[in-house]
Amino acid sequence: MAPLIRYTLLALYLALVFPLPLMAPEALRPLLLAAVPLGLVLVVAITSERVELDGSGIRVGHPPWCAWLLRRGWQLPWSTIQSLTPVGTSQGGRVYYVRDQGGGAFLLPQRVERFEAFLEDFALRSGLDTSMVARISPPWTYRLLALLCGLMLAGEGISLAFAMAGH
Repeated sequence: MAPLIRYTLLALYLALVFPLPLMAPEALRPLLLAAVPLGLVLVVAITSERVELDGSGIRVGHPPWCAWLLRRGWQLPWSTIQSLTPVGTSQGGRVYYVRDQGGGAFLLPQRVERFEAFLEDFALRSGLDTSMVARISPPWTYRLLALLCGLMLAGEGISLAFAMAGH
């Protein structure tokens, strides 16, 4: 996953859940103090998906430390890849499925680092035309979200500092 996307999603998680233990009723605070780091580990796992292209094929999956939990990986040899199928999303975007000879459909990663180089390599190795494939969302959307998350975290930090000074 592209670092901009990964770290923005991590910052969003932190911005949304960081204040919860402080705002919760006293009885729930220990539970939330335990749940926040566990949730962070889960978000780190989800955003650690890897995409590997080599001479034998394409592999999409998670590192061993979390693959046992997520189990969403797939791999295809280049020789079995038949086509790319575009599918519209409910948000107005477009995703692409890699189709294999057996009729299987596998979601083409669109949030990878160096996306254009990934597409060139995929096209070269698979023999498929990827000129119609675009990012699922433009980078400016993640930059804006990262800025907003940073502002939220800064505001939460300032609020916490004032609250601690007031005690």
